[in-house]
Amino acid sequence: MRKILVPIKRVIDYAQKIRVDPSKGAQGVQLKNVKMSMNPFCEIAVEEAIQLKEQNKGAEVVAISVGPKQCTETIRTALAMGADRGIHIETKPDVRGDYIDLQPWAIATLLKGVVEKEDAVDLVLLGKQSIDSDCGQTGPLLAGLLNAPQATFAANIERGDDGSFTVERETDTGTETIKLNASGKPAVITCDLRLNTPRYPTMPNIMKAKKKPVETISLEDMVKELGLDLDEVLTPKHEVVEVYEPPPRKEGETVGSIDELLGKLKERGLVA
Repeated sequence: MRKILVPIKRVIDYAQKIRVDPSKGAQGVQLKNVKMSMNPFCEIAVEEAIQLKEQNKGAEVVAISVGPKQCTETIRTALAMGADRGIHIETKPDVRGDYIDLQPWAIATLLKGVVEKEDAVDLVLLGKQSIDSDCGQTGPLLAGLLNAPQATFAANIERGDDGSFTVERETDTGTETIKLNASGKPAVITCDLRLNTPRYPTMPNIMKAKKKPVETISLEDMVKELGLDLDEVLTPKHEVVEVYEPPPRKEGETVGSIDELLGKLKERGLVA
């Protein structure tokens, strides 16, 4: 294996309480003064890329992110985990990547350009979805644009000596195993929760990550280089009409016995 590309996304940290201002409509989710971190499913993709690199000496892992200048911090996290270098497509501060401005079609189009620009890419590993928009579309769209073999919701990945990938993937009824044959195009695989447990970067590796190269290119320059139209990239394919918080849950009630529980359920017509 020669090169693995891992697109990663900067999102609101999974442990943070989301604040929504309903008066701002589609822009209601507040991003200021909120802890941001790497999307958890992207962390799984980075970890899997590093494990594959460890099994295939000489492979290179490249982390890619599209977003504001703070995305460099997210890339550094991937480098501290073990990625070799980073590519940052930097957007202006007012461009939102949480499905408001940059949507999966635009991201997949940019990633297609990166894949074609890089030499000898054998595999693209992505998280199955991001926890802000939950679309799960970028991986399949990228595979379609590249006309490349793909597997989604991967729970296990094994690489064959012939360059193929055998993937056990999650389904609604269990798992299924499929084989992505070597095709001359990079395989595109999206990673599910059971695939691995991401490692914590050690302090020595955090320090080493500061010296690893990160190439930064503006979105405008990248679009121009790829021969794309900036307005088309930034024009959403779908419109977010409204964002609102879920209704508050009613306070629970403690019961002292099974009989009391059954009595409460019968009172509310929940059991016969």
